[in-house]
Order: sequence, then C-alpha cells, then structure tokens
Amino acid sequence: MTLETLWFAIVALFWLGYLFLEGFDFGVGMLLPVLGKTNTERRVLVNTIGPVWDGNEVWLIVAAGATFAAFPGWYASLFSGAYLPLLLVLLALIGRGVAFEYRGKVDSERWRRVWDRVIIIGSWIPPLGVGLLLATTVLGLPLDAQGNRVGSPFESVRWDTLLGAVAIVGFSLVHGAAFLALKTTGDLRERARTIALRILPVGLLPLVAFLVVVQAREGKLWTLVSLVIVVLAAAVAWLRLYVDRDGQAFAALAVVITAAAVTFFGALYPNVLPSTLDPAHSLTIVNSAVSHYTLTVMTWVGAFGAPAVLIYQGWTYWVFRKRIGVQHIPAVHAP
Repeated sequence: MTLETLWFAIVALFWLGYLFLEGFDFGVGMLLPVLGKTNTERRVLVNTIGPVWDGNEVWLIVAAGATFAAFPGWYASLFSGAYLPLLLVLLALIGRGVAFEYRGKVDSERWRRVWDRVIIIGSWIPPLGVGLLLATTVLGLPLDAQGNRVGSPFESVRWDTLLGAVAIVGFSLVHGAAFLALKTTGDLRERARTIALRILPVGLLPLVAFLVVVQAREGKLWTLVSLVIVVLAAAVAWLRLYVDRDGQAFAALAVVITAAAVTFFGALYPNVLPSTLDPAHSLTIVNSAVSHYTLTVMTWVGAFGAPAVLIYQGWTYWVFRKRIGVQHIPAVHAP
C-alpha cells in the first residue's frame, strides 16, 4: 500500500468518525423540540451529549486538517467549490456551541427558548452542509486542467448532491433517536424509542438512494457488497429497536454508516474529486498529494498521536456511559 492510499483511507476514517459521533449529536439537537416537552426534559436531552459534543466536533477539524496536510489540491478545490455552504456550517457550529453554554445561565423561559432555537438550527444546518460536501467530493465538480472550479459558486448545489445532504440529515435524525433511547430512562426513553422505530425506514431511505446513485455512476463490484450491508444493517437496527435492544440497534446503525462510508469512498478511489467537465481533469490521490517525505513524517506523528486521542475520547464515553432521566436533573438556579 502506498502512502497516498494509506492517507486516503485515514481521511475517510476521520470523516466516518465524524459522521458516526457527531451524527447522533446533531440528531439530539434536531429532536429537542419533539422530545423535550418541558424544560427538565430538554435539559436531560442536552445533558446526554453535554460531556462529549465538543470532543465529537474535533473529528471534523481533524478530517479537514488531514485533507489539507496530505492532499492540499483536494482541499483547495473542494472547500473553495463549496465555500458558501461551509460558511453556513461554521456559523451554525459556533452558534450551537455558544447555545449549549449559555442556555442555563439565566433563569428565564424566554432566554432558554432563544438558545434552544439556536441549538435546533445549529443541529440541522451542519449535517446538510457536510452531506453536501461529501456528496460533491464523490460526484464531482466542473474542474479545469488547473483544478479550479468552472462556473458559479453554486456548482456544488445539484439534485444529486442535495440528495447526499438529505441522506446525512436523515441518518443523523435516526441515529439521534436511537442514542436517546440508549441514554435516557422512563417515559423519555420510551418516546425516543417510538420515534426511532417510526422514522428509521423513512430517515435512512435517502441514504440508500444516494448510495445507489453513487454505485450506478462510480461504483465497483465490491462496493455493491457494502451497499447491501447498509440495507441489511438498517433492517437489523429496526428489528433490534422493536424488541427493545437499544444497544444492539445503536451498534447496527454504526454498521450502516461504516458500510455507507466504505461505499462512497470506495467508489471515489483513486480519485479524490472527479471533474464533471473532463475526466482527465479529475484530482486523484497522486496528483493532489504532498511529497512522499511529508506523508512519511505525518505517518509517524499520527502513529503516536492518534492512539492518545482515541484512548482519551473512549475514556470520556466510558465515564459518562450511564443512562440519565428527569430524576437526575437538579432544580434550576441562576448564577
């Protein structure tokens, strides 16, 4: 395996980590107005992700940073081609992070409603933007021979890339409901499980449809296998929810997004950003990568740094692994 192929797989792994971890994170925010009927219930929902949401966002930074460091040509063409959607994602993530910290600072229902709306909006926009970005990198942009986008700033917004955006939103919504069924107790857990059962077939349908489009255009024989695994794992997730096995359903959804990532990154390889104008202008792992020496240094640094980060984040999830309910929430107090 060449270093270019290794780092392509690493970048794909970082995006997978972000989709899996931040997926349920966003889903909780989306479901805030649906499941949070009282302020105490909304506090329960926020507290399920309170210790981990900021760590989950690190995967986005690492994914973008690894792309920039290993494949600067890929980074420059893709991120400039989807500049406006990414700007909205950035603003939404900033507002969402501020809202998590500020919503409990004043004992006022009006104050909390304002910040709750920021959390909700900030949980819908990023998966749309990230889905659009990933769909664009798989389905391509109109690139010239220098790797520059040809056309308007909205060339990344097409029906097929919008389908990819909706696919990530749908998965996040289902993933969030399954996570809440796993992390909460009592009536809140039952409502989360009921919602997960109802929305899972509809919520994952755009993801399957998008993967079918990717498979039809760029797919290989072995990526068809991972596409079938997506469908089978989705069915297993629904069946496990139906028999009240929250942990197994959550694990099955992990298989869904893993197989989905294998499908569209597998279909993309060895390209990193196809050109819809001329295939000869497509960016590949070879013509968009840095030097072999730089990749070697990055590999050694990653070999020592990545395990430490994974151990720390795994420890965080272990510490906060228990379910919570309204009985665990103390009375509201203003500082």
